[in-house]
Amino acid sequence: MTSQRIAVNDVALNAELREPVRTIAGQAAQTLVLLHGFTGSAAGWGAHLDAFAATGLRVIALDMLGHGASDAPTDPRRYAIEHCHDDILAALTALGVAPGVATLLGYSMGGRIALYTALRSPGGFRRLILESASPGLADADERVARRASDEALADRIERDGVPAFVDDWERLPLFASQRALPPERQQALRAQRLGNTPLGLANSLRGVGTGAQPALHNQLPTLALPTLVIAGALDTKYDAIARRMADGLPHARLAIVPNAGHAVHFERPAAFDALVTAFCGM
Repeated sequence: MTSQRIAVNDVALNAELREPVRTIAGQAAQTLVLLHGFTGSAAGWGAHLDAFAATGLRVIALDMLGHGASDAPTDPRRYAIEHCHDDILAALTALGVAPGVATLLGYSMGGRIALYTALRSPGGFRRLILESASPGLADADERVARRASDEALADRIERDGVPAFVDDWERLPLFASQRALPPERQQALRAQRLGNTPLGLANSLRGVGTGAQPALHNQLPTLALPTLVIAGALDTKYDAIARRMADGLPHARLAIVPNAGHAVHFERPAAFDALVTAFCGM
């Protein structure tokens, strides 16, 4: 695996890169771009990067601002979803990815960013994959309340530090299904989460948390891309969100994965890889 820091729009993003293990003669390799969730990182995709490269995909996994080895600016406004869109496109240009070539895949926070980026970039991508994602909060009052709770959590991260936050984060009902996984896998995920900084996580919440994101529900019917919507059957909240999104997207395929919670790629990796590679091969 190759890591590369890419200068974009006065910040540096880290990318984990894998070239395709095999290619088809006379055909350019397809590109798969991965965006992680909150507290995640590009390296946190782990063996998925190798698995996708083994199918003939060129793989680019980005660290979003405040995560992994990317910069963590002090201004929360720099993390806003509009800047995420601009940074992703600039990073892909720097890596030689032409518009309309890549499949964009996002998980949770990364899924919200991926959906926004695809909507804002007609012709920019070939396909879209959304794992445990949402189009935001439709109700304005709910968005205000969520921004306040995200700000309070950001303050707590800065005050108490990342280990105390991760302790609370891992106890959320959203991740309950992960407690059935082998201890060594849980420990590896915890170590990855602990690799983030208080400033980066706090400002990511403030800048691109669910409360700060514009509601995208009314724009879903305008998305012309083939879209794969993935959720875990054990994650009842995002199962329902996935079904509603798929109903609103004109070219959507829905995949509800049995015995998986919020992080389908982590809990059911083989099933996740099969879904993604089949969709990319359409």
